[in-house]
Amino acid sequence: MTDFGLDNYLKLEAKQQPTWSDAQVLEQVKKDLSVQPPLVFAGEVDTLRERLAQAAIGKAFLLQGGDCAETFVDATADRIRNRIKTVLQMAVVLMYGSSLPVIKMGRMAGQFAKPRSSDFETRDGVTLPAYRGDAVNGYEFTEESRSNDARRLMQAYHTSSSTLNLIRAFTTGGFADLRQVHAWNKGFTDNPANKQYESIAGDIDRAMRFMEACGVDSAELRATEFFVSHEGLLFDYERPMTRIDSRTDTPYVTSGHFVWVGERTRQLDGAHLDFFSRVRNPLGVKLGPTTSVDDLKKIIEKLDPNQEPGRLTLISRMGAGKIREELPKLIEAAKETGSTPLWITDPMHGNGMTTANGYKSRRFEDVMDEVMGFFEVHRALGTHPGGLHVELTGDDVAECLGGSEMIDEATLAKRYESVCDPRLNHMQSLELAFLVAEQLVQTQRR
Repeated sequence: MTDFGLDNYLKLEAKQQPTWSDAQVLEQVKKDLSVQPPLVFAGEVDTLRERLAQAAIGKAFLLQGGDCAETFVDATADRIRNRIKTVLQMAVVLMYGSSLPVIKMGRMAGQFAKPRSSDFETRDGVTLPAYRGDAVNGYEFTEESRSNDARRLMQAYHTSSSTLNLIRAFTTGGFADLRQVHAWNKGFTDNPANKQYESIAGDIDRAMRFMEACGVDSAELRATEFFVSHEGLLFDYERPMTRIDSRTDTPYVTSGHFVWVGERTRQLDGAHLDFFSRVRNPLGVKLGPTTSVDDLKKIIEKLDPNQEPGRLTLISRMGAGKIREELPKLIEAAKETGSTPLWITDPMHGNGMTTANGYKSRRFEDVMDEVMGFFEVHRALGTHPGGLHVELTGDDVAECLGGSEMIDEATLAKRYESVCDPRLNHMQSLELAFLVAEQLVQTQRR
């Protein structure tokens, strides 16, 4: 068997790794993880790579959405269903508006770890380890909860497994049938975005009845592909979940179809880029406003040396005030390499702020503006704006300011639920989908 150098990362600096409370427990958990069934399969991963290759050349569009940080307690059927419903509704809006296939991908079934700016958090004179996601420790500010317990890695695996079971049941068992477009709206608060969605749903209903009258009964209308993704952060989880595919004798990370390397861990000489360069999954890299042209070219050479379609997704997260200035030079640099990466926008992470009453939030108008800037830059350069990466929930929360609900700081205090970064709620997600659909139409007319 070929030595793929999967353990070479051990010789390199690995940022954002927790210090576990019990080394013996960690070793046993890693051993146990290494013999668990894969969460995803190599064939599914290969299919996603083909789909992303189409998006990179403007023949499809990627919609990637879900929680900032999943929690074990929220991995319930109702909450998973609501997230899927929101993504399905957004995808329908995008498909209907642009006539493009939409690749549906959740930040789900693995997004249980988060990088932090500090290893510790202090409250009222008490200092404890920072919350790094449920795969590492608990959110409650107690010594017991904040202990970095490796047994949580196994709980993350099992919770991801049950989440994937539900996703597959929902998306192949009739729930994703396009004849259910009205049902996806049930249970959501009545609002202008939902009314606009209902208009589209009515048009789809008429089209479906027409096709049925013509004798068309395609399986593609009754089910949908749905892929899962997360940030590839914790080596003590990702390495045991990496397997050699028996068909191709090549390594795949089987914890998710798609993994990305974050802004804080994409060091050129670091462990994350080295490790993920050695697996066959399609990969994403977050690019902030300080990303240099030289660094981007080296990242592309490291992760996509063979210029393989669908292999590399570049996720810009510049901030509304910087995207129009910083993104063009990176797109031009990528073109110079000869690679054709998929460009998508993350309009969330560059627009963070803290409200006067202490809540971590984002202004919806900034999120919308960054999306607009993303499309404007690509139209000006003649390149393809290929996707959207957003933190969202299907629940009726209030975490991002603004939108047609006019969420203000007082509302945050009543309906803020995120344990990490603020998410768009269902209504804001739909509003964003309508904006993106309009931008896609304009792009196609160029």
